[in-house]
Amino acid sequence: MLTKILIPFISSFAIAVMLLPLFIGYLRAKDEGQQIREEGPKWHEKKSGTPTMGGVVFLISIIITNIWVGIVKNQFTLSMLVVSLVIILFGVLGFLDDFIKVSKKRNLGLKAWQKMAGQILIGLIFMHVYAHEGFSTVLNVPLIGSINSVIIFTIFAIIWLVGFSNAVNLTDGLDGLVAGLATISYATYGIISFQESRNDIALICFSVAGGLIAFLFYNHKPARIFMGDVGSLALGGGLAAISLILQRPWSLLLIGLIYVIETLSVMLQVGSFKLFKRRIFKMTPIHHHFEMLGWSEWKIDIVFWLFSIICSVIYLTIFL
Repeated sequence: MLTKILIPFISSFAIAVMLLPLFIGYLRAKDEGQQIREEGPKWHEKKSGTPTMGGVVFLISIIITNIWVGIVKNQFTLSMLVVSLVIILFGVLGFLDDFIKVSKKRNLGLKAWQKMAGQILIGLIFMHVYAHEGFSTVLNVPLIGSINSVIIFTIFAIIWLVGFSNAVNLTDGLDGLVAGLATISYATYGIISFQESRNDIALICFSVAGGLIAFLFYNHKPARIFMGDVGSLALGGGLAAISLILQRPWSLLLIGLIYVIETLSVMLQVGSFKLFKRRIFKMTPIHHHFEMLGWSEWKIDIVFWLFSIICSVIYLTIFL
């Protein structure tokens, strides 16, 4: 088991470590940097100009690792291809969004409806391949039971993919935060995959974890590069796809509880302000609320990472 973990982890880590300095140097030479949104914390303005789209590098390291290890270890399966396809497609969508921001020197990339349309299209592509290859479309709903309906499963899968790709994207607001959280989430699903003898999915999970650990060396505070939407959308979509492939979709509500809380904080803030003209939090997503309370980015990162580890351990202990 240790070898199966280390090979994809080390491969992805090594590729990302080699490529990241070159990528950062290239972006700095081209003066391609992130534009910080005006409504964010004022002290984040000093981050403006930091190279972004770092997700391109760890996605490349993940893809290369999945291909060569998958072939050598005979783990190049349909499940692996489906999850990889989702990660790549969400990465491409995020890249388009980032490229527009960088090239036009603004914080707004794709319009909201364009991004949503792209995410839904990816969800439909996922379900087309998923159903065509005969994967189970039975949805087990707590307190209700099993629902065997392609239509209901398709709607749920699209909501799951769109929801968690956006949730991880919202969470990506502090140096190193999502890189650390996603490492924990993917490692947890890697453990689940091994326990279920799904070595093909475990390969993806630990290749992602390896690439992210390498990325974290350059992304922790003060960040030398941001992952951009190309990274966060791909990571969120990948987690949703893995939870569906493993037929454990609800596991993501606990393993990815931080992403859920971050998203709910935004929804509650918007709803409260529109209905009552009052804000519940000082700023959302909720990691900014803690910043406004005086927490350092490092403190928020560590507390959120520890919380995520606890949630993952609880799931592994109770449900595995």
